Amino acid sequence: MNRVVLVTGGSRGIGAAVVHRLAEAGDVVYAASRSGRAEEHPRIHGLVMDVNDPDGPASGVAAIIAAQGRLDAVVVNAGNGIFGPLEEMTEEDIRYQFETCFFGAVKTINACVPVFRAQGHGRILAVTSFAALVPLPYQSLYSSAKAALEMAVMGYAVELKPFGIQCGCVLPGDTATGFTAARKKVAVRPDSPYRERMERCLAKIEKDELGGMPADRIARSVEQQLNRRRMRLEVVPRLDYGAEAVLVKLLPRRLALLAMSLMYNR
Repeated sequence: MNRVVLVTGGSRGIGAAVVHRLAEAGDVVYAASRSGRAEEHPRIHGLVMDVNDPDGPASGVAAIIAAQGRLDAVVVNAGNGIFGPLEEMTEEDIRYQFETCFFGAVKTINACVPVFRAQGHGRILAVTSFAALVPLPYQSLYSSAKAALEMAVMGYAVELKPFGIQCGCVLPGDTATGFTAARKKVAVRPDSPYRERMERCLAKIEKDELGGMPADRIARSVEQQLNRRRMRLEVVPRLDYGAEAVLVKLLPRRLALLAMSLMYNR
């Protein structure tokens, strides 16, 4: 039986690619976003749902259940990015980064869990980031939010296992999407000691992202995870990133941080 799947951040980038791929495979897919925009497709439904709205996720899930009678999986993908030195981040900047990437994701998952538990099955798949494994200079808040989400999903995996609910994460590396242009950049002080290094780092990051893998590569990993009899807890798309993820975990933390510094913070 084809699945009913909710995808947050489904109007563009990785989310839109996931929505398209799952629908083409036969799933009924709800593309949730603040705009509710979605590809015209017989199995794709645009859903106006702001994960930052206190009642947004619960209302969105209720609408799906009213229409379909069930929900088989949720792909938690909505996110944003902020760039700048930690020292010069305001509390507002910090909340901006965590609101969508972490709190919005958790609210969405919590809205789905009662449905999954009542059914006796369900799948929770979070799109986190390779940046969850090691902090990227001037994107440390993004790394922190994605690492927090990854750890939360691992916690859900333990707590929800008795109810037949599976959990996992997909960790993309550099991916060519609109995320690059949409990234919020902190206005540093004119005399900021970080300015020159930060500008060089941003130029490299943007170049790497724009030359990165297509969003459909991540969508393929999401589809493969959802199709597995037993989802893996963590998947890093593409062989080179997978090898780097293993190295990051095996190397002493000091060496991993040194590598990041040499790549982005010279």
